[in-house]
Amino acid sequence: MKAHEKVIIVGGGPVGLLCALNLAAHDVPVLVLEAYSELFMDLRAGSFHPPTLEVMEPLGLTQKLLEIGIPVRKWQLRDRKKGVIGTFELSLLNDETPFPYRLHLEQHRFTPIVLEQLCKMPHAEVRFSCCVENITQNSAGVRVVARTPDGLEDFEAGWVIGADGGGSVVRKCAGIEFDGFTFPERFALISTAYDLGQHGFADTAYISHPVEWCAVFRLPDQGPPGLWRFLYGCDPDESEQVALSDSTIEERLQSVQPKPTSYEIVHRTIYRVHQRVAATFRNSRILIAGDAAHLNNPIGGFGLNCGLQDAMNLTDKLVRVVHNEASDDLLDLYVRQRRTANIEYVQEASIRNKRLLEETDESVRSSRLDDMRRASLDPSLERPFSCALR
Repeated sequence: MKAHEKVIIVGGGPVGLLCALNLAAHDVPVLVLEAYSELFMDLRAGSFHPPTLEVMEPLGLTQKLLEIGIPVRKWQLRDRKKGVIGTFELSLLNDETPFPYRLHLEQHRFTPIVLEQLCKMPHAEVRFSCCVENITQNSAGVRVVARTPDGLEDFEAGWVIGADGGGSVVRKCAGIEFDGFTFPERFALISTAYDLGQHGFADTAYISHPVEWCAVFRLPDQGPPGLWRFLYGCDPDESEQVALSDSTIEERLQSVQPKPTSYEIVHRTIYRVHQRVAATFRNSRILIAGDAAHLNNPIGGFGLNCGLQDAMNLTDKLVRVVHNEASDDLLDLYVRQRRTANIEYVQEASIRNKRLLEETDESVRSSRLDDMRRASLDPSLERPFSCALR
């Protein structure tokens, strides 16, 4: 195996593992370096959109996800005071995709599926507890220095893909700027086994309120009714300890759906949310994808999906470059396509979704909700809204 044929992928999350699997499936040697000692249990992402299911189908992943995930064929927009504003049917996408639904499955249940398939591939290696500290490159290839349990090790390859998250070491080593902003409030993500479906909630529902907006969605668990996830913004002045306390969580969940007994909490986490896009997704032989390249708020579920679509777009092109079927100029097309999609669609849509839920001007709020209500009742108007908050 020649070093210039190998691709090193930094980050063993969903984007990094998918990059590795698609490359290995096309006879490109890959090495995945993951800083954690095992697959990371990230609770945040849990929704796969139709285009993502489409691009992963040739690798056999989509069928495996369909066997364990929950197909969600409609979503609701609610208001804290006005109740259900409208229900939007994803079946309107029947003529556009073989998967006219969003599939609910937690990210940490997706990554083991990809890893298992990857480990069966020749010329594919995954190393955990390998924390990349530096990357250099020249015209012939790249050199990666990582701290491992045995000390510092050097690795050589033709290309590096950074899929190592928002604090990406790869992006920093490439000298790529990461402009944008961080929201003042943190987001809480709370899971309970209490079935909101018995109260008329769709498997995805967004609830608007000027202060206490919320999103709820159902995920698979060991059995019915699954887990219901609550996502909401926290008071910026509230400490993490207070925000995740039993009393604070109970108050927030009861405000969404009152019940006579306390909610039993299965998971709770809190995190910062950003809107950022890298100045470029490539510096010569160093490429970035997923959260290393862009971040957005989670309302609508665009982050994971955009990252997985990055992975397939990038590696489809990199396969051709490694096999000498195209010049490396093809990778600049990856940058143009995926960066443009993120700036012009993902960033705008995710910010717009958040504003819709948290609008404080009552007249603006009422007008937007009325527009959504009319759209839910008119198929000719409903289609674009069916995709917006999916």
